[in-house]
Amino acid sequence: MASSDINRVFILPGEYFISKQPTLISTLLGSCVAVCLFHPAHKFGGMNHYMLPTSPNKERSGKYGDYAIAVLLQFMERTLGNLNGLQAIISGGAKVIDSISSGPQIGQRNIEIAREILRKKGVPIIKENVGGVVGLKLHYQNWDNHLVIEEMDKSVMSGSLINREERNRPFTPSSLGASTAKPAPAPAPSPGPKAHSGRIKVLVVDDSAIVRNLLIKAMADEPDIAVVGAAKDAYEAREMLLELGPDVVTLDIVMPKMDGVTFLKKLMVYFPVPVIICSTIAKAGSQAELRSDKIGAVDVIDKESLNLYHGLDTVKKILIPKIRAAAKTTVSKKSKEEVAGL
Repeated sequence: MASSDINRVFILPGEYFISKQPTLISTLLGSCVAVCLFHPAHKFGGMNHYMLPTSPNKERSGKYGDYAIAVLLQFMERTLGNLNGLQAIISGGAKVIDSISSGPQIGQRNIEIAREILRKKGVPIIKENVGGVVGLKLHYQNWDNHLVIEEMDKSVMSGSLINREERNRPFTPSSLGASTAKPAPAPAPSPGPKAHSGRIKVLVVDDSAIVRNLLIKAMADEPDIAVVGAAKDAYEAREMLLELGPDVVTLDIVMPKMDGVTFLKKLMVYFPVPVIICSTIAKAGSQAELRSDKIGAVDVIDKESLNLYHGLDTVKKILIPKIRAAAKTTVSKKSKEEVAGL
């Protein structure tokens, strides 16, 4: 098949893609799981990427495994008339960055929900690439069910940043092998519309949907910056860190479940990344500003200084230069003892 005949899609957490057109579907997984569905006779399939097994309030969202898998199955059933002959591959569910939370091991639960739903629907799982302690890069060929798997740089798991050159290395279709079991040697995912190759990747963490949207809009027109994800709390942010590989994180302090300062401590210990604190309580000279600086934030912004509700000019003027400066900053890992008393 000619390279020009192949579409390329990069899916983020909570997204899925399925098509009858030959498509190379790529994603990055940590504790998240991706399910690939394929029909050998009709030679097409798709893949999802979910973060959590089930929603506590029955939310219909692709970030939850029960819904994400059901969507793929429903599409195949509507298209084919039934699920006969369908095959499944499960990948992901690694035990990564779970030390940020003392909760149950999310990766294993994500794996189990996939097994349970596919078993109930009578869809055989022909291959599993699950568990372990290292994240995966997936490149799935939906026209022949070939899945190329690369292990993420293990330095990520020890707290250092992925080399930016490796993250942005162009993907070449010729690297795809015929085996679904062997990792490909070097390439990174295709720099498609959501891969943002060569741009500063930003993760926005704020419990206010309005603030998240305003920050995203402020960065939307910058040619060298791409917002790759937005989380409403530390737990969502934790699941996005490895999957999205952000270069910079903007982090609110006052949030439900876990405050930003506590989350910042955990990041500096387990997953150091340049963080810009953006909070209404981070006034110049305040205790919040001083604590954030000592813990390891590369910058602190008083959210009120951005004039968020009076247009984006001030936001751009203040935030954009700080994002660019933060992306050039190397953040050192800290010990639990170093941050304990801060």
